[in-house]
Amino acid sequence: MVMTNTLKSLPPEWSSLYPFEANFRTLACGYAMNYIDEGEGHPVVMVHGNPTWSFFYRNVILKLRDSHRCIAPDHIGCGLSDKPQRDYSFSLEQRINDLGELVDSLDLESFDLVVHDWGGAIGIGMALKRLEKLRRLVILNTAAFVDSRIPARIEMCRWPILGKLLVQGMNAFAGQAVKMAVNKRKLSSRVKAGFLYPYRTWNDRRAVYEFVKDIPMHVSHPSFNRLVEIENGLIGLRDKPVVLLWGGKDFCFNDHFLSRWKRFLPQATEIRYPNAGHYLIEDEAEKVCDAIEQFVSFDDDGIPNTDLTA
Repeated sequence: MVMTNTLKSLPPEWSSLYPFEANFRTLACGYAMNYIDEGEGHPVVMVHGNPTWSFFYRNVILKLRDSHRCIAPDHIGCGLSDKPQRDYSFSLEQRINDLGELVDSLDLESFDLVVHDWGGAIGIGMALKRLEKLRRLVILNTAAFVDSRIPARIEMCRWPILGKLLVQGMNAFAGQAVKMAVNKRKLSSRVKAGFLYPYRTWNDRRAVYEFVKDIPMHVSHPSFNRLVEIENGLIGLRDKPVVLLWGGKDFCFNDHFLSRWKRFLPQATEIRYPNAGHYLIEDEAEKVCDAIEQFVSFDDDGIPNTDLTA
């Protein structure tokens, strides 16, 4: 079932930054997923990570919607989607299934994919099951493979008791991200309010904590084998056009991860923004949005309409 509204109840002090209709689809998991579906043309699916939501892609959507169909979901528990407190697994596999169910329901003949942060494993995990429909892939600071590196501050947030108190009680993950995930310029109070709006209470932040817990750092972790499957499937992307748009000052997904991506996908075009942080669309909004627009506007024969430049 799909419902649509115009989000008139969002706070006016920042909602003008996110001028999109909300679409809610109830999934097989029993919960409703919100997603943006704006514009017409070739579909571009944008998958956010933690602790963001479709708000992260607002500038990309505004850039593309006159020429492309822009689809940007909020994962269950995130953004404007339902926020379950029980009867939901919060696992990588569940996230992939949710996204795949939404994409299949939209009857897309083909699509381009943009992924960021934990949305890398989710989005690529979904796309590997639909390779015949995936046309192009845009990778923002993320990983979709096993790696042993994790910042100490994120590892602390995974601790069973202290981590829960920090993330759900003190908002130490989403609240700090609006400061730490940018490098070139501070976010305005309006933009901070937009990022944090869905995560105002203990219950609202359940998914933020569960996302951190679901990072598979050991073979015994429930999501470890699924992430290995995704890593092994990356070879199937080597015949796809891929661009790596990378913030060089990311405290989490640093250049170590960029180097690993280049080994997995040697055909990928790399554009590195040396002074951009994890939220690179905030630090380099115009350049990143222009690069994405140019990349997804390539003709189907592979000849670009415009040069892809930084």
